[in-house]
Amino acid sequence: MSQEKIEKNVGLLIVVTLLAVIWGGLVEILPLFFQKSTTTPADGVKPYDAVQLAGRDVYIREGCYNCHSQMIRPFRAETERYGDYSVAGEFVYDHPFQWGSKRTGPDLHRVGNRYSDEWHRIHLRNPRVPEIDSNMPAYVWLQDVKAKDSVGKNIEAKMQALSLAGVPYQPEDIANARKALGDLTEEDVLIAYLQGLGTTLTTFK
Repeated sequence: MSQEKIEKNVGLLIVVTLLAVIWGGLVEILPLFFQKSTTTPADGVKPYDAVQLAGRDVYIREGCYNCHSQMIRPFRAETERYGDYSVAGEFVYDHPFQWGSKRTGPDLHRVGNRYSDEWHRIHLRNPRVPEIDSNMPAYVWLQDVKAKDSVGKNIEAKMQALSLAGVPYQPEDIANARKALGDLTEEDVLIAYLQGLGTTLTTFK
């Protein structure tokens, strides 16, 4: 089967291309399911508690990942700006993980404990107060919505589903999830999520 014959036959070209893509994908992706570094939690990594999990849902719903990556690459320019580079073992309980390459805003993987809760609160309500050059929109409504009435409505079902995916939630974690949310707002739970990012292996310095 010559290259010329493949290129002149559209149907054959499509089939051969698909086979090449599928084979390449399998070769790259399948080994990751068996590598310890991608399937074993890094030391100290724990599943998100109910509050952080609800905050993560707010983060995803509001599209924060469109501007903020959670992947720090192992290059000097990256680690000097953001902190230690990301490792797969920190994200084994993330479904889906929030790695990415888009950075309109800074990387958030090592943001945990870098700023106070109050700083985050001000930043969410009026981003240009703490960061004058920020082009992030304000998320003022988050302070008015109770998490238990929005992202926390099905928190028990979410945790049960994550348990099926391998996240080691205990029955009591799921049973007490709604109680843990209490009267917290979406702003509160989002800040709780952000404050936990990247604190397992190191704290941004």
